[in-house]
Amino acid sequence: MKTLEARLAALRTRGEIKDLAAEVERDAALRGELVELATARGLVVEPDDSAKRLVRALLGRADAAQVRKNPIHRDDAFTCAHCGAAVSPGGAPVRDHCPRCLRGLHVDVVPGDRAASCGGVLDPIAFERRPEVVIRYRCRRCAHSFVVRAHPDDRIPPSLCPSDVQGPA
Repeated sequence: MKTLEARLAALRTRGEIKDLAAEVERDAALRGELVELATARGLVVEPDDSAKRLVRALLGRADAAQVRKNPIHRDDAFTCAHCGAAVSPGGAPVRDHCPRCLRGLHVDVVPGDRAASCGGVLDPIAFERRPEVVIRYRCRRCAHSFVVRAHPDDRIPPSLCPSDVQGPA
């Protein structure tokens, strides 16, 4: 069991965790050691727990693995926080900014919730082609900066966009 504890202590990356879990799934004796170690540490082990779940629990990463860190963009109609325009859903890609003033709402902490996080207004500061047109934003409240894809109906000002990108008239 000491060897298994040493292996667990040496794990650093998600790939290493997945590799050990795959090995545990193939080796019943190793799974028995893992369950025994988890039980000795006071963890509740269910018969249908995957090896990956057990390894994460032993590393103290089980709860952290369930936290979503990337936003889930919702495609809902909304009222622009800057100009007050009624904005309809965009389809694919999801509409996350106003096509009229190009402003959006900073929503980071609770994925997909328009009223989450700092709630500051996102101002467009630059436009790039990657190969699609993207808008670089900066939040007025917290200065966070990031990029999103532009929509075909976005009114991109000619003075701010690359020469090959034109917004609708």
